[in-house]
This record gives sequence, C-alpha cells and structure tokens, in this order.
Amino acid sequence: MKIYRNLAIAGVVAFALLQLIRPSIPVKQATAEVGVPPQVRHILEKDCYSCHSDERRLSWFDRIEPGYWLVRYDILTGRKHLDFSTLGSKPPAAQKAALYEAVNMIQLGAMPLPRFLKLHPEARVTPEELAILKSSLAPWTGAANGSSAAQLAGNPPSASIRSNTASTLPPVSFQMVKPEFNGLPFDAGFENWKPLSFSDRGDNNTFRFILGNEIAVRAAQSGHITPWPDGSRFAKIAWQQKAGPDGLIYPGDFVQVEFMMKDARQYRITDGWGWGRWRGLDLKPYGNDERFAKECTSCHAPMQGNDYVYTPPMTTARVTGQEIVNNQAAALPASLPYQPIDWNAITMYVDPNARTMSTLYGNSTAMQGLQVRSKASGSPVYAPGSILALVTWVQRDDPHWFGARIPAVPQSVEFVQVATGELPIEYRRFSGRAFTEDDVTRAEMARRMRFILSLNPAPLP
Repeated sequence: MKIYRNLAIAGVVAFALLQLIRPSIPVKQATAEVGVPPQVRHILEKDCYSCHSDERRLSWFDRIEPGYWLVRYDILTGRKHLDFSTLGSKPPAAQKAALYEAVNMIQLGAMPLPRFLKLHPEARVTPEELAILKSSLAPWTGAANGSSAAQLAGNPPSASIRSNTASTLPPVSFQMVKPEFNGLPFDAGFENWKPLSFSDRGDNNTFRFILGNEIAVRAAQSGHITPWPDGSRFAKIAWQQKAGPDGLIYPGDFVQVEFMMKDARQYRITDGWGWGRWRGLDLKPYGNDERFAKECTSCHAPMQGNDYVYTPPMTTARVTGQEIVNNQAAALPASLPYQPIDWNAITMYVDPNARTMSTLYGNSTAMQGLQVRSKASGSPVYAPGSILALVTWVQRDDPHWFGARIPAVPQSVEFVQVATGELPIEYRRFSGRAFTEDDVTRAEMARRMRFILSLNPAPLP
C-alpha cells in the first residue's frame, strides 16, 4: 500500500510540475479581418476562430497539461494555414480562395478537426450554417448572360477567343522544364494523355482538364482505383475562363499544370503520391522549397478514402463506394458510330444559361499535327481522315468541391468527319434519351460544322 501511495504522490507532483511547462500561445489584435456579412462572421467566430484567428479561446480543460500542448500545436498550425484575423490583408482572389477551401473542408468533414469536436461540440457547423456560408460565396452569380442556346447553333467564336493566349514568347521546351523542389520531374508527354474528367471551377473562374497516363486510364476503365496502381499519373491543366460574344465561356490564358504520380513506396511520407505544380508560360516550379507538398497533402487529406483523388473519373466501371467514379458522364450507347470518350480532348466550353458543358474530342488522325502550342490565330486545320466529336453534358455540382461543376448526363454527341483539308464530308448528331440520330437541315448542318471546326485547341505554353 505504501508503494501505491508514494506512486500516487509522485504522480500528483509530476502533474503539478507539468503545469509549469507552458509555452505561450501568442495573442494579437486583429489587423485585417476578412470582410464577410455579419451572419457569416458569426459562424466563423463560433466554429473557426479558436484555431484560425489571433485570438486565444481556450476552455478550462484546454489549459491543462499535457492536453494544452496538443491544443497549442493545433492553434499554431491552424493559424499558419489560415488566419481570419489577417486574411483581409491579402488580395481579394486569395481571400476568396481561402473561404472556398474552408467551406470545402467543412463540407467534407475535415474541419473542425474531429478530435476537436469531441471536446468542443459547440463548434460543429450545422447544415443551416453551411448553407449560409455557401450562399454567401455564390460561385455562379457571375455567369455570362444571353441566349446562348440559340447562338450555339450559329456563329463560331470570334477571333479574339479563338486566338487564346497570344504571346511573343516562343513555346517553352517541355524537356527543359525544371523538376519540382521535391524532385518530381516534369512529364513532357502529358499533352498526349487521355482525359479522365473536366471541371468548371466557379470559385476561381477556371477550366480544368484532368488527364491520365495509360496506367491511370486502364485503372479507371477497369475500376481498380481504390487504391490507384503504382505508376498512375494525373495531369490537371488549368486555364482562365474567357467569355465569348456568343454567350459561351471558353478557355483563355493558360494558368498551370499539376501532376500527381502514384508510388506508394517512394512517396510514402506524402500519402503515396508525388506532387508537382508548374505555373505560367515559363512553367516555373511552385513554391520555394520541397515543403510546398504539405499544401498538396493537407488539401487532399479529406479524400483519403478515395486514395486522395478529388475528381471522380468518367468510366462505365462499377466501383463500390460513394461518388468514386462518374458513371453518368460515360453513359454513351454502344450504338454510336464512335466512342469519343476514349479519344484525346482538344478543348471545352460551357453554356452558363443552359448549364451544360461541352468537350471537343479528336481521333488519332485529328490529333496529329494539331498545334496546341501554336501562336497563330485562326481555325485549326485537320488532316484527311480526322473525326471530331463534340460531346455535350448537363452539368452537376462536383460532390467533392463546392464551387466546381463536372459532367453529368450526356445530352448530345456531334460528329464531323474531314475528307481533305478543312472540307467536311459528313455531319451527324445524336441526342435524346435514346441517342437516336437527328434529322438535321442542310443549313443547320453547315452552321454546326463551321462552329465545331472553328474551335481552337485549349492552349499550352
């Protein structure tokens, strides 16, 4: 009994001494709080400010060691990633991006931290509060107006849209692009990878191609993506959106290309994936050192159940789980003369009024010699034997990223076959629930062929 009493006394003394080891949590006056409506600020203060502001809001049990150390670590880490007390000093685009990321982390259940909520249930974001946050951001209120559905069948995009990124700089040599700071090399062959999906980002007004190498495409087609096999590579290419005079929205200036490379052993400390991002026309590696990858892993952490991949690939494969694949968008009937989803993507556009998105695909002949890096204006020239397919989908909200839309149910597929030069010899359109072939007038056929052939490739630097 004496031994147990002495141990108890020693434990109490150690616990008391432990309370004296208390590194500080800095407290500062807010210098530039983010500008949001009062009801949004109330939600942020209640649910986020404990870890994401320069205030110090500790419950009595948060002050007890050794739990205090964990709380302090969470607060300092949280402030470093997002500090609402200083966010207002950043450019409006950066503030907007931070708010969207916050909403997405809440929506995916990553924030507030589950372990924080166990002791602080009052910080839980209710569905009603999440709806208020989403409504305040309103990603689609800036969509272009106009009766684009009628214009869609008419004139081609103007030369200013078709020329995209006009630059006096010569195209950068992909082989000469520097590797990322973590050693991930730039894969010069990405432009020939096949598309897995497309994204319309209303949160930052960009379009995204999500491409996969041969290993990734085979995995998506077979449904073996939980986890993705080693050797899978993704390229996510982003362009600024540019409104056309026809009411449609097209790819504008090139923004960046991001890579993910799966190697569970080599990249075990970064969730099994190698991460890389190259920005601008000179494809400069992102960040200042290899620590940039922490930004990637923290952003993708909520998708751990999907092997850290956000966008569900378009495939007919059935995969057990919720929103892992996008079967809707791939639901094209076998009766079509061709299956364009297996081809390469040339460009895309969105009709904001009809809430549809369209992608122009090309067969292998169409892709040969196509100048995606050309600075010349005017319509592209396709070789004899080229077949183009314009697939139009109804859009739906991305289940994993608030502010983004992805393809949903296919609405129509239009085929143009080229005989010699730019002379099309055949136009066919399939639409409706059964994807029956439409009876198209000669005048409408001419307009649609002119429109499709005028679509310039989404540009690369």
